[in-house]
Parts: sequence; structure tokens; C-alpha cells
Amino acid sequence: MTLRRTPFHALASAMGAQMGPVGGGFLNVHSYGDVGGEHLNTRAKVGVQDLSTMGKIDIKGPEAEALVNHLIVNNAAAMAPGQARYASVCTPDGGIMDDLTVFRLGDEHFLVVSGSRNRIKMRDWFFAHASGRRAYVTDLTAAIAFPTIQGPNSRALLQALIEDVDLTALKRWNFTFGTMDGTRVMISRTGVTGELGFELFVPADEAAGVWNALFAAGGAFGLKPYGVKAMFTLGLEKLYPAHGTDMDETITPFHVGTDAFIKFDKGDFIGRDALLQLRDSGAPTAWVGLTLAGDTPAPDLTPVMVDGRQIGQITYSDHCYSVGKVLATAHVERGFAVEGQVVTVLDRSAIVTRKPYIDPEGARLRS
Repeated sequence: MTLRRTPFHALASAMGAQMGPVGGGFLNVHSYGDVGGEHLNTRAKVGVQDLSTMGKIDIKGPEAEALVNHLIVNNAAAMAPGQARYASVCTPDGGIMDDLTVFRLGDEHFLVVSGSRNRIKMRDWFFAHASGRRAYVTDLTAAIAFPTIQGPNSRALLQALIEDVDLTALKRWNFTFGTMDGTRVMISRTGVTGELGFELFVPADEAAGVWNALFAAGGAFGLKPYGVKAMFTLGLEKLYPAHGTDMDETITPFHVGTDAFIKFDKGDFIGRDALLQLRDSGAPTAWVGLTLAGDTPAPDLTPVMVDGRQIGQITYSDHCYSVGKVLATAHVERGFAVEGQVVTVLDRSAIVTRKPYIDPEGARLRS
């Protein structure tokens, strides 16, 4: 099957992008040849990544709120227009089908952004559950380009290009609209790097102008592009779980530590009964970070051992360039999910952490 290309494909290729499949039937940038450099530049200055492969599901109608609230664990009814929320979509037994972001555009209008790998699954799930409701679901993935601009210089760069909105007043998990190079864009204060950052929703047929405007102005701010590999190492340092890596339909929000986003008091939603039972009984495992001795990442599913007994397994491991160490994430028995716990991975010692390695207080996100 021929993989689809994003609106930025040719522009990124001209900059030396190394392409590969990213899920959802798309081809996109894995790296620009220097993952460490892409990672460090995004932490220190500003980077841009093409996230156009993520699903964009538009939901309108008198029962749009009821549909979204039925499918997510967070509370869409508590959202005002201009707000965004992180949420999981769960199976009836509480397993995570996807973790996504919900944007409320109006009283009867939502936009849901799903992961690239789960784009088709989430599209079909929302279509199926809209049946019989006064809610109208449209897949806008191909119509919207989705660059994310992340790093301490991201606001200054965008403010130099977008003069009709004050980005210093835009709080995290909120969005607004502005004009960039003649194109009206939606600007969201969101991202998965742990840095100050913004995500732009751009009409696909005007994407090239926005990309070129970013790079025409970006040199003064240190702008460089980055790919999926750097996105994962940046997220690993912040202990952000990723669907398909750290969680799937066998894992609930309680297992991976995103249960704070479950709003049981909103009423019924898919998975509520199973999640209530698990809240009361407790999940037997917990998702943690590990600092590994040595210079070699551990393969996925590598056993995590204590005193010769397996107590968990690795979900992801990589070089983390800001920390200067090899890190990993793992699911382990809850009794060992303790800060400073020493475990063994591939006959090497490793230390458990429950806090992000970078900016654990989140000051950069609030800047």
C-alpha cells in the first residue's frame, strides 16, 4: 500500500528529512540525521515538527458534547470554548484505545486530535457511536496541516509572525486564532516535549506558506526541524507515556498514571464501571522511569529483575541527550514502584524514578 504524504513532505525532504512509516497509513519524518542535535536544540532554543499525520476528527451538532463525553474519560461538559483537554478513550473493560486531545470550538462543536497510529481506529469509533445521535462526525485529517513549535523561544518566534493575537496571554491547554503570513490558523498552547510550545492548525492548501514563513523568521530564534525520534526522547525525559509503546488496550489509566484525568462524577462513559472497580481495588503494576547503567538502551520487553525474579518489563529505552544518560520506562509490580528502588536490567543496575528527569515542577510549561 502506498503511504500517504503530509502537506510538508516535499519541504521537509528538501531539508534532508529521513522518512519512514509512522502509522495511520502515513509516511513522515523520523529524523533529519542528527537526533541528539534535534533534541538539544528544541530544549535550548526552538524546534518544529510535522504532526500532520495525527487524526483530526470534527464533531458538530446538538449532541456533540454528549457523544464526546460518552467516549472520553475526561469531562467535555466542563470545557468552555477555547479550552483543550487531555483524555483517554477506553474500551468497556477500561483498556486505553488511544490518548488524545479534545478542543472545544463552540457550544456544539469539538475537534478531537488522535494519535497517528490510532487515527483510523478512532475515526471509525467516533463514526460508529455517532449513529442515532444528532452529532455529525467528519474526518479532517487530510484538510489540516499540523506543525508543532516547541522550545523556550517558541512564543517569541510565533509572536514575531502573528501580530493580531497576544500569545503571552494564552495559557496552557487553551487555544485561539490568529493570522500568519496571510493564513488564518488555530494556535494551541499544547505539546509533548515538556517545553513551552504551541501547535498550529493550518489549512492544508496553505501549509507551504506557513512553513516557509517559520523558517524565514526562525534563524534569529534558533529554529531547526526535528522528527519522531527526537519527539520520543524529549517525551521520555518528561515521563510522558505514549500509546502503542507504554499503553494499549490491555493497560488502563490507573496502570500508566493518567487516572487523574478520569472524571467519574460526570456520569456514564464507556469503561466507567471497570475503572471504578480498579480504582477501589488498585492496579497491581505501575509505570515508572528507570536510569540505566551503561551506554546501551535496553530493547523493548526486556525483563526488569529484583533478586533474580522478574518484576516487570521495559516499554521503551533510549539515549536522553539533555540528561546525558540512558533512560527507560517500564511497567513494574507496584511494590517496587518506589523512588530510588534499585533493580536489574540486562545484568546492569537501574534506578526507579517517579518524577520527570527534566523540569519536574513544570516551570518551563508555565513560562
